[in-house]
Amino acid sequence: MPTDLAQFVATSPLADTHEHQNAEAAWQASPPDILCDVFDHYSVSDLVSAGAPQTATAALFDAGRDVVDRFRAIEPWWRHIEHTGYGEAVRIAARTFYDLDELTAEGLAAANGRAAEYRLPGGRDRIFREVAGLDHVQIDHFSYLCEPDPVDPSYYHYDVSWAGFSGGGFSVGALTAATGVEVGDPDSLRDALTALVARSAPHAVAAKSQHAYERTLAWQERDDDEIAPLLAAKIRGATLNRAQLDALGDWCLARAAELFAAHGLPVKIHTGHWAGNGGMKTEYVRPGLLAPLLARYPGTRFVLMHAGWPYSEELIALAKHFANVVGDCCWAWSMAPLSVRDFIRHWLHAAPANKLLTFGGDTGWPIASAAYAQQARTWLARALQAEVDEGLMGEAQAIAAAGRLMVGNAREVFGL
Repeated sequence: MPTDLAQFVATSPLADTHEHQNAEAAWQASPPDILCDVFDHYSVSDLVSAGAPQTATAALFDAGRDVVDRFRAIEPWWRHIEHTGYGEAVRIAARTFYDLDELTAEGLAAANGRAAEYRLPGGRDRIFREVAGLDHVQIDHFSYLCEPDPVDPSYYHYDVSWAGFSGGGFSVGALTAATGVEVGDPDSLRDALTALVARSAPHAVAAKSQHAYERTLAWQERDDDEIAPLLAAKIRGATLNRAQLDALGDWCLARAAELFAAHGLPVKIHTGHWAGNGGMKTEYVRPGLLAPLLARYPGTRFVLMHAGWPYSEELIALAKHFANVVGDCCWAWSMAPLSVRDFIRHWLHAAPANKLLTFGGDTGWPIASAAYAQQARTWLARALQAEVDEGLMGEAQAIAAAGRLMVGNAREVFGL
């Protein structure tokens, strides 16, 4: 018999603070294929780590090939990852959307015909609202230009992508074209960024930067004199080295802190684990490296993403120390659910409960997001139930905490 707490977590609205969702038209046009639906997210990274050959993982998403052959090609490695967080999400998707309690080649092939029904008009929206039970969805669409969502701007919200600026690799020509400001020196670059934010901020929910994929999160203040020759060299077409790009990126990230705060918007920053395989530089991704930035801009709210895993305790320490830091468990449940279950509990006993966000699928397709949402609900309920079982909270307190973690904090942080 489910407890009142479990029932509340399973059925209450859940804010989705981070996705990379493709548009409705792209979802409808995607090949109706069961293997794409249940595997096409981060699970392929675990398959690769387990040793699956590239030929097998590539074939997995070739909807033109036989389902049985494609699954059998990766099945040996699937059995090694089916209990990881990513593997659990695969099983959730198969069970929720295809009534499959166990993945077999024959069962997948028999259920494949149902994939088309999820791509009917309005199917993406129904998956988010009715299956996943999402309160709203925040999308990083990898663009610094934001417009109102064509389906429902009160439900689908967008981030202004700042990663190119934070990494120093932005195109001066594209920025000039987008803003009408001819960039030639730090003053005009500042004017162009100001114009860009003024254009996009009214339609945005936050800025988002995942520059940890290309540079260290360590930040230091840079003045106009330092970046002027770097910008001039960039405009001339010279190739900047990593240190020079970092300096230019530091300057641009500081502008984000100023400009988005002026518009009442937070700045989201990727911390922790990289997606993919074979390239992660752990010295880049520790949340604690951001401390100088957080201290320099106390009036800017920073949302530090992905629970900082595997450096989650650093994120808790930052949130305990800095009033302007919010933590977000987006994506992290599927990366390491046991670790994030404990992270939730550690946070509640170390940092303010109003500064933690619970869920973001970080995927491009709605079925994956729905599976990740169900996974997050399950593990959040386990975390809070442990608090009750150990006498650290009453059930009513745990339910109140769940409501805040699931949706209340997100609405406050993002003004929704």
